[in-house]
Amino acid sequence: MSDHRPSLPVAQATSELFRATLSGNLPKHEQLTIGAKRLLAKLEARGVEVEYFNTRTGKRLTALKDVNLDIEQAEFISIVGTSGCGKTTFLNAVDGLLPTKRGRIRLDGKEIKGPGPDRAVVFQAPSLLPWRTVWDNVMYGLELQGHKRDPNAQNTVRDLIALVGLSGFEHSFPGELSGGMQQRVNLARALAVDPELLLLDEPFAALDAQTREFMQAELLRIWENTRKTAVFITHQIDEAVYLSDRVIVFSARPGTVRRSIAIDLPRPRSLHIKRDPRFLNYVDEIWTIIEEEGRKSGALIRTPVPEAARV
Repeated sequence: MSDHRPSLPVAQATSELFRATLSGNLPKHEQLTIGAKRLLAKLEARGVEVEYFNTRTGKRLTALKDVNLDIEQAEFISIVGTSGCGKTTFLNAVDGLLPTKRGRIRLDGKEIKGPGPDRAVVFQAPSLLPWRTVWDNVMYGLELQGHKRDPNAQNTVRDLIALVGLSGFEHSFPGELSGGMQQRVNLARALAVDPELLLLDEPFAALDAQTREFMQAELLRIWENTRKTAVFITHQIDEAVYLSDRVIVFSARPGTVRRSIAIDLPRPRSLHIKRDPRFLNYVDEIWTIIEEEGRKSGALIRTPVPEAARV
């Protein structure tokens, strides 16, 4: 069953609003306005359904069905689930790259009908322009907005290159950088346009295990400095737990929200927290749900335990 309980910030806001209203501390004309501001999620998805049509076979495939999700301001959430459950499809719908068949997605109360400058994507592959330097790649989005010669844009690029730890590499080309360094440029480029929502589609999937761990820590450090509302897609459960305020588990296709799990671990987080029993309990809880969904979809087949191995 899906967990549709309101998040803690929403519940607190509702409680505060009722107390203030009942005590008479708010003028009537302010009560509804303040209540709306507090209860309005940064990102709101309601009854979202996305369908693919195969022109060759004439068949339709429902990738997402009845997705309901609220994400609060400055919240970092990760979406996990079995392969093919619609995680990236949902991200693309939020970015406005895919139309929804039913339902709606709103950012700051405005319905998303296409791509916009209020959202930025960090792709799985860095997708840097090889003929541009680090500086020019980070500047690219600002340049498209007509701000290339703006002194503020120059300062933004300089500050972001420093924030992602690439000072001294401003004039290097992508081919001269490691995979981890290229992803730092990818992240800085997304942040340069100052988006309201940061969308990250498995950005560390192609990195080796050690570099991936380091980049998770770097991403948290950068996020602590920017506090952007972030939606992170991953197949790695411990990565999701480490990074997130909440982990959203999608069901097998057609994907919907199977469970929303709040991660009650202190911030800032170091990589050492991955050995904490509380951390491991979250990983086990999420894996149990994903295994159940894997069996439903046929992605995971239960293997009988040999007689000799039974206790």
